[in-house]
This record gives sequence, C-alpha cells and structure tokens, in this order.
Amino acid sequence: MKYIFNLSLYLSLSFLIFSACSTPSNQEVENAKIEENTPEETVSKDLILFFGNSLTAGYGLDEEESFPGLVAARIDSLELAYRVINGGLSGETTASGLSRLDWFLEEKPAIFVLELGGNDGLRGISLTETKKNLKSIINLVKTRYPDTKILLAGMQIPPNMGQEYTREFQNMYPTIAEEENVKLIPFLLEGVAGDPDLNLPDGIHPTAEGHQIVFETIWPFIEAMLEG
Repeated sequence: MKYIFNLSLYLSLSFLIFSACSTPSNQEVENAKIEENTPEETVSKDLILFFGNSLTAGYGLDEEESFPGLVAARIDSLELAYRVINGGLSGETTASGLSRLDWFLEEKPAIFVLELGGNDGLRGISLTETKKNLKSIINLVKTRYPDTKILLAGMQIPPNMGQEYTREFQNMYPTIAEEENVKLIPFLLEGVAGDPDLNLPDGIHPTAEGHQIVFETIWPFIEAMLEG
C-alpha cells in the first residue's frame, strides 16, 4: 500500500487557534510524495484516493492506524483488487487542495474521497469561497474521469465564528452533494469530535480508537461504492 502521511488540522473546541495556524514541515512535504516506481501488480489494482488534511493523514499514528489505512487493511483482508493512496496534507484548505489536485489526477481514481473544508471554517474563510473550491475540486475530477465515484465527507466546526456561520458551514456539504450529485457522509467525525478520550494528549488529533470510529463511519459508503 502507498500512503502519503502528514500533519494537518483537527477540529477541536479547545485548540481552535493552534489548529488553524498549523503548517507542514519540510519533512512532511517530503513524506507527501508518491513513489514513482510502483510495482506493476500494484498499479494494476484500481485506486482509491483519499484527499484531505490531518483527519485523513492520521497525525501521530502509524499510517496503518489512520482511517485510510484501516480501509486499506479491510480491502486487503477481503482480497479486493483495490489499493489506497492517502493524499492528506497538513494545514490544507480547499484553495490549496484545488491547487495541487492535478498532481494526484495523473492516474484515474476509481473512488475519490474528498475531506476538506474544516480548516477553511476554523479560519473564517468565506463560505462562498469554500463552496466554490469544493465544487471546483469535484468538477475537476468529473471532467478528467467521468466514471470516478466521488464521496464527500461532511464537516462541522465549533461555534467560534458565530452561530450563523457555523450553521451555514454545516449545511454547505449536503447542498454541494445535492448540486453535484455525489455521495455524502453527513459528518465524518461523528462520535469523535470534541471527545477528549478519543484525542491524543495534545487534544487535537484523534487517537487510534478515534480513527477506528471514523473508519466504521466511512466504510459502509466505501463498501457500497466497491459493490456498485
């Protein structure tokens, strides 16, 4: 399995400012490069691409403990002809994600899992801008690979930016999913966000147990796409 392992931001009530300001180190950027010499038998497998930030990357854990790693392990255990790439990057916003997407689309993903927007919300970026970027990412994938199945991970933020902004942010994801006709996970961090027992000691990043819960949330959607 090939992974991109990195640090980014986790939605946390108590560490809002720290999360919003985190940026990747040089080593993290280096770790975000996909090896070019992939074995032929691996290339022959269909690709599942997770595209997001630290919620995708699994900061502080072994890559196998992140929810994309758990998806990969389940796929391997079922002997399915798929492989997983973790395309998360520390501090990623929808704008920076859009700017680097071309690099990941050199190969067709059978399934594209989009997990971005949380950092936009923590920084109070205009929801119009965030929505435009998410839709642009989705449409770039659709234009390049019309047969790719797209899964959008819904996000929520704490009410630090005000109740109206928080509510509109939450509602943005189902609106995008409906307008773009893509599958939606209502809230990726259901049962994890804000629970100190499911965070690492820094209070920001989910533990292995937290990622297990995220995996249990996301797997039924992935499984349906594999069967569809």
